[in-house]
Amino acid sequence: MPSAGPSSGPSSGTAAGSQAAPLMQLIYASRPFGFSGEILDDILMAARRNNKRDGLTGALICRADLFLQMLEGPRDKVTATFGRILRDDRHLEVSLVWSGDAPARLFGEWDMLDDPARSWMWSREDVRAGAMVRASAAEARAVFDRVAEEVG
Repeated sequence: MPSAGPSSGPSSGTAAGSQAAPLMQLIYASRPFGFSGEILDDILMAARRNNKRDGLTGALICRADLFLQMLEGPRDKVTATFGRILRDDRHLEVSLVWSGDAPARLFGEWDMLDDPARSWMWSREDVRAGAMVRASAAEARAVFDRVAEEVG
């Protein structure tokens, strides 16, 4: 379920406006370093602020052993954000799962949806065995399709 905090609700819609450039979606996976509720709150607050400014939307699926995130928006802003994530020491073993053009946003009303990983996702043993790295683009996109259906 999405966080209940005041900054976790749907965006005002400014990030979801029409784009002159093609819409890009990017999915990456990583392992959190030093995961805690406070660190997650810091990540989400910064993501929501920066995403609103940059016209990005998306969702972050998180738990103590896993970050799986989809970013959506203009290609230059998505790639710049992913570059910052690659340099962020709170992420270990960052891997690009999929990126490409998309016809529409899945999370157009969310600067950054916070969604805890569900039981239908990988177990801790699966993650330790490399499930995130071995996941196909279709499998990762299906995860976000399911999350978008649940909040839509």
